[in-house]
Amino acid sequence: MIIGVLKEIKTEENRVSMTPASVEIMKQEGHTVLVEKGAGTGSGFEDAAFAKPGAEIIDTSQEVFQRAEMILRVKEPQTSEYPLLRNDQIYFSYLHLAASEELIQALRKAGTVNIAYETIQKASGSLPLLTPMSEIAGPMAIQEGAKYLEMVQGGHGVLLGGVPGVDPGTVLIIGGGVVGINAAKMASGLGAKVYVLDINLDRLRYLSDVMPPNCIPLMSSPATIRKLIQEADVVVGAVLVPGSRTPKLVDRGMLKTMKRGAVLVDVSIDQGGCFETSRETTHSQPTYTIDGIVHYAVSNMPGAVPKTSTLALTNATLPYAVEIANKGWKKAMKENPEIRSGANIVNGKITYRGVADAFGFDYTPTEKLL
Repeated sequence: MIIGVLKEIKTEENRVSMTPASVEIMKQEGHTVLVEKGAGTGSGFEDAAFAKPGAEIIDTSQEVFQRAEMILRVKEPQTSEYPLLRNDQIYFSYLHLAASEELIQALRKAGTVNIAYETIQKASGSLPLLTPMSEIAGPMAIQEGAKYLEMVQGGHGVLLGGVPGVDPGTVLIIGGGVVGINAAKMASGLGAKVYVLDINLDRLRYLSDVMPPNCIPLMSSPATIRKLIQEADVVVGAVLVPGSRTPKLVDRGMLKTMKRGAVLVDVSIDQGGCFETSRETTHSQPTYTIDGIVHYAVSNMPGAVPKTSTLALTNATLPYAVEIANKGWKKAMKENPEIRSGANIVNGKITYRGVADAFGFDYTPTEKLL
C-alpha cells in the first residue's frame, strides 16, 4: 500500500503521524511511504531522517493526496483540503467528528474511509490511541491552569501549591478518566487541594486507593459541581463520551458564583467542550475571559510538546496502521473489532452512532459495509 504522511496545517500543530522508525517498519512490511516535505520538523525529525529508511520526500500535499491509498495524519482534514480527498481513500487520524457538522458533510461527500484514532476501542473499553494524548493533556491542564492563575495572565494571583502558613489553591477536576487522573497527579504533586468527580463508583474506589490524601474523589452530580466550583481556583473539564458530543456540565450561571480570576481549562473541547461558555482557542491565543473567569480551550494541547507527544502517539498508532496497510481496510475491520470500532464515516455512510446522533444523521453499522 502507498502510505501518505502529511504535514499538519491546523494552527500551531507540530506533531507528525509517523517517525523515521515507523517508516522503517512500514518499509519492512513492503509498503511505500510518502512524506510531505517538512512534515516532521516541528517534532525534531528533518526530511533526511525520513529519507534514510526509505521514505520518498514529496514537495506538496496535493501530490501526497493524489498518490496515497492511506493518509496518516494527527488531525482532521482542514477546509482547504476537502477537495483533495478521494473516494475510497483511507484517512486515519484524530477526527472528533461529533464537534463539526461541516467536516462530517465534507467526508461524506468525499467518499473516503475515515478511521478515527479516538474511537478505536479495546474489549476492556479502553481507548488505546486516545490514552497517550490524554496522559499528556492531563498534566498540561494543570500546568496551564497554574500559569493563567498568575495575575499578569488574568488570574487572581494564587500559587496552586501554597507555601508554609498559606492555604494551597483548590483544583476541581470533572471526570476521573485518563485525563482526570493525570491532571490529579500533577495537581496533587504541586500540593493543591484536589477534588476529582466521576459518576463511576468503581473508578472512584480506584482513585481513593491510588491518589494521595490531598486528592478527594467524589461522586459527580450537578449539586456537587455547583458547590465545589465556588471554591475552585482551577476547574478542569476532563469528560469524555467516546466519539460523541460532550455534555455541558458547567453553565454560564455557575460562572457568576466563582472567584473572579479563576481558570477553566476545557480538555473536552475537541468533542464540543463541557463548559457552556467554551469556544475553541489556539496556542498563540489560548485564553479569553467571560464574567471574570479565564477560559483556556486549546483543542490540540499536546501539539505544544510535540517531541514528547509524537513519540507517545506513534508508539500507539503504528501497529494499527501496519495492520490496515497489510490487510486493507475491509479485511482489517473484519478481523479486528478494535479497528472496526474506529470506523466513523465509510463511503459516505456514518458508521459511528455517536457521530450520527450528534447532528441527527442516519447511522449505518460498519458490518453492513463489509
